[in-house]
Amino acid sequence: MAHTHTPEQIRALRDENPKARARDFAGMQGITEAELVAAYVGLTATAINAAPDALFPLIGELGDVMALTRNESCVHERRGVYEDYRAGPHAAMVLGSEIDMRMFPSHWKFGFAVVEAGEDGPKRSLQVFDAAGDAVHKVHLKPESNVAAFDALVAALRLPEQSGQLSLIARAPVEGPKGDPARVADLRAEWKTMTDTHQFLKLTRRLKFNRLGANRAVGPQFAAQVENDTITKVLHAAADQKIPLMIFVGNAGCIQIHGGPIEKVVPMGPWINVMDPRFNLHLRADHITEVWRVTKPTQRGDAISVEAFDAEGGLILQIFGYRKDAPPVAWDALMASLLVLEQVMA
Repeated sequence: MAHTHTPEQIRALRDENPKARARDFAGMQGITEAELVAAYVGLTATAINAAPDALFPLIGELGDVMALTRNESCVHERRGVYEDYRAGPHAAMVLGSEIDMRMFPSHWKFGFAVVEAGEDGPKRSLQVFDAAGDAVHKVHLKPESNVAAFDALVAALRLPEQSGQLSLIARAPVEGPKGDPARVADLRAEWKTMTDTHQFLKLTRRLKFNRLGANRAVGPQFAAQVENDTITKVLHAAADQKIPLMIFVGNAGCIQIHGGPIEKVVPMGPWINVMDPRFNLHLRADHITEVWRVTKPTQRGDAISVEAFDAEGGLILQIFGYRKDAPPVAWDALMASLLVLEQVMA
C-alpha cells in the first residue's frame, strides 16, 4: 500500500487543522488513523509491542481506565479495570466485572503509547491498529489511572525500531450477505439443535453462510427482520424499564461488551448515544439498513438478540438481554413486542 504522505507532511497538515477528531482528520487526508499516530513517533507517540499477550498483563496495572472499541458506525466506551486476562493464539479474553472483551491477536499489528497535551494536563492512551491501519482498540487513562504503570508499560514494550512510517496492506472489503441456497434445510435443522450461542459461527461457516446470509435464509422461527429504528426504540425501552442488556460492538480484531443496565439515552443528530457515568455508546443510527431479531436455542433457554447491519452487510452491533443472574424475562417480552417485517429470503 503506497504512502500518500510523509510523516512531516502529515504533521504540517495536522497543524493546520488541530481540532478535528483524529479519525475524521485521517479520512479527510486520505490516510489511515495509524499513519496519523505514527507520524508523531519520537514526539508524542512511542511504537510498542501490540501483541495482546504482551500488552494485557501490563494494562491491568493501569487501574481504572476507559476502554474503547469501535467500527465505522458505532463506538463502545467502558470504564473499568482490565481484569482476568486469558491468553489464546487465535482468541483471547478479558473477563473483568466492567471491561469484558474478546480479542483476535492476528489483527493486533501496530501499537502506540501516546502522550498528548490536554486542557487539564497530559492525555495518555494506548492505541492498537490492524494491518490496514484501522483502529482495533484504545485504552485512555483517566485522572484516577496509574501513570507510573503506564510509564513502566512503555519502557517494557517499546520497540527497538521507532519508525514514523508503516507498511500497510489494503483494507479487506466487507463481506456482504452470503449463503448456499442448497444448504438452507441443513441450516434450519442444525440451528434448531444449538445448545450454546458460541456454536453459531462454526455452524454457519461450515454450511457456507455468514451472519447476515444466515439471518435472511433461516426463516422467521429463528430470524425475523424488524424496523430499522428498532435499536433506538430498544435502547429507550431498556432505559425506561430498567432492563439490563449485553451490548456487543466490535471489529475484526476486538469485540467489547457492556453487561448491565443503561440509564441515559440521548439522540444527537444522526447519533443515538448512551451517556452513563461508566458506559458510553455512540451509534450512527442513519448507517443502519437492516435489523434482525435473532433467536438461538441454548441449554438455558432461547437467547434472543437484535442485530444491526450497515449497507454493505457489515455487523454494527448486537444487543442481548443480560442473563447472568436470572432469565431475561423483561427482555424477552420486549423482543416479542417488536413489529416484524415481511421476511426477506436469501
